[in-house]
Amino acid sequence: MEALFAHVTTSPAVAALVLLIVFAASVVQFGLGMGFGLTAAPLLALIDPMLVPAPALFIGLVTSSWGAWRERGAIRWAEVAPAAFGRIVGVALSAAILSLAITRETFSLLFGLFVGLAVLLSVTGWRLAFTRRNIVAMATVSGLMGTITSVGAPPLAIVYQGQPAHKARPTLAAFFAIGCAISLAGLFATGWATVRDAGLAVLMLPGVLAGAVVAGRIGTRLDRRYRPMLLSVAGIASGLLILRGLA
Repeated sequence: MEALFAHVTTSPAVAALVLLIVFAASVVQFGLGMGFGLTAAPLLALIDPMLVPAPALFIGLVTSSWGAWRERGAIRWAEVAPAAFGRIVGVALSAAILSLAITRETFSLLFGLFVGLAVLLSVTGWRLAFTRRNIVAMATVSGLMGTITSVGAPPLAIVYQGQPAHKARPTLAAFFAIGCAISLAGLFATGWATVRDAGLAVLMLPGVLAGAVVAGRIGTRLDRRYRPMLLSVAGIASGLLILRGLA
């Protein structure tokens, strides 16, 4: 078991940093119904590329499922169904890309570019009409980005940002729970996910549990107070990942 996780557990400081990142990302996820990937994935990728995308998606599956279950009565399944279809299309596209013989350096570059795109989508304030067609389209983009980077929320946020939070949050949580499962299936099919990734996710669960407790106390206030900082950190991490890929 120690050999399996040696690249994380050899340094207690690294393990603590990973848990801290997962904790912060979980607070965002439980408070908003999305955002775990954008908060955690870029930083985890900088610490150890083995922590993304599959381990982060496993954690995203847990946090999204948890949030969806807590508010299951408010989920609007008529929106989740077409979004899930779009996610499948996006995962198929990403699987095709990952099936190519790309190196870890190329993956780092691709990862950084997609995270940068996610940050750009988050800060531009671009809005799309809340229609079934746009939900499917942005869910497709979410599937493509989310499978490669585990950051799939920003495209859907463009469509849902005009919706009341108490309605959007449980629906998005349900979509991302299903979406993470679909993305993981695509990663396993292409060899980019293994059982070890599930084990790495288990090591990060304490951070998720702590995040759930804190999120219950501060809720959406995190978004108002710290959203610019979180986006700035993700943007910087994106740039570093791009530089790593080009090196």
